[in-house]
Amino acid sequence: MQPWYEEAAFADGGVIRNGREILFQGFNWESHKSDWWVNLEKKVSDLAESGFTSVWLPPATHSVSPEGYLPQNLYSLDSSYGSELQLKVLLQKLSQHKIRAMADIVINHRVGTTQGHGGAYNRFDGIPMSWDEHAITSCSGGLGNQSTGSNFPGVPNIDHTQPFVRKEIINWLIWLRENLKFQDFRFDFAKGYDANFVKEYVKQSKPIFSVGEYWDSCSYSSASQLDYNQDSHRQRIINWIDKTGGLCAAFDFTTKGILQEAMKGELWRLRDPQGKPPGVVGWWPSRAVTFIENHDSGSTQGHWPFPSDHIMEGYAYILTHPGIPTVFYDHFYDWGKSIHDQIMDVRRHQDIHSRSTIRILESHSNLYAAIIGEKVCIKIGDRSWCPTDGEWKLATSGTRYAVWCSFLLFTSPLDLYFLNQHF
Repeated sequence: MQPWYEEAAFADGGVIRNGREILFQGFNWESHKSDWWVNLEKKVSDLAESGFTSVWLPPATHSVSPEGYLPQNLYSLDSSYGSELQLKVLLQKLSQHKIRAMADIVINHRVGTTQGHGGAYNRFDGIPMSWDEHAITSCSGGLGNQSTGSNFPGVPNIDHTQPFVRKEIINWLIWLRENLKFQDFRFDFAKGYDANFVKEYVKQSKPIFSVGEYWDSCSYSSASQLDYNQDSHRQRIINWIDKTGGLCAAFDFTTKGILQEAMKGELWRLRDPQGKPPGVVGWWPSRAVTFIENHDSGSTQGHWPFPSDHIMEGYAYILTHPGIPTVFYDHFYDWGKSIHDQIMDVRRHQDIHSRSTIRILESHSNLYAAIIGEKVCIKIGDRSWCPTDGEWKLATSGTRYAVWCSFLLFTSPLDLYFLNQHF
């Protein structure tokens, strides 16, 4: 039996305690090919109206790869996504619309400017944070210590055990917060270095909200058969969050893996043996950032894609359930208006949050049904079903999904307006 965690044990910010975050991933793998900061700046008003609280931006600093994930000069803000001025205009507009900007923090590895030990580019001469080979782990060609996590192949991996390295990273994070007004952080490839360092970085730089990408492989009984029980997988993510002192949330890769398999006529996967959701959201929902796709798993990379004909069911699930949902740029702007205008409205107006209660009523091959917060009821699957207990009103529906709201809760003028607009 896995442990439950007491929220009071962790000194987190008000955002995590409030639990009403809706995140937006504001890019895909091809975004660097256009004037991306300008494109996003034009969409800020729409994002604010839709209720997003934080927009995750691609890496904003200089990189030897156009996507931004091979960083070099961390203080240079001219990138393939646009100029420093264009970035600052975007950040200012986000602030004006009370949306927080989330910086993509790529500090597992860094590409040097000159060759050093072993002929690798592991020296950083002539740029800020001008480290030598001792800032690079010995297992990736440097003169530092062994890595405290998984090695990212092909590039110099940063040795976070070095005090001078941590000091300069903290100064950079504070610069992002104070000078550029980034308020949230997303830690890339978080399994590459010990979570204790993330804890230190968050404590010192004080982002309002932070989330880590701890992407680990799910359990499979064969090359294509996902195991029903993914407790060991979600426990590893839980352990990572716990080691940050609960200060950092984590993307719920367990839920993604299970949910996309469940859509293939295996909806019974969506209830664990204890009757709870089977991902991180079932054990520590206030730290579980749910999503169905990102720039790595989907987009043009397609490393682990969600079934394209089940996108709406996926969003119906994460936007009505506990946890902190994330909407992917491509889906929000390229998949019609169902996400845009309906399901997100249900979450906001019915006040579903990261810790909302959930009662799973049905979980069969072709039917999943649950009541969330005693306010929202959802059905996914081909099988015909509707709630029979209480008074419910259909809020939105589509192919293989339907969402109802408790009619008794539509009491305020705003709720009545919402009701009239949608039914």
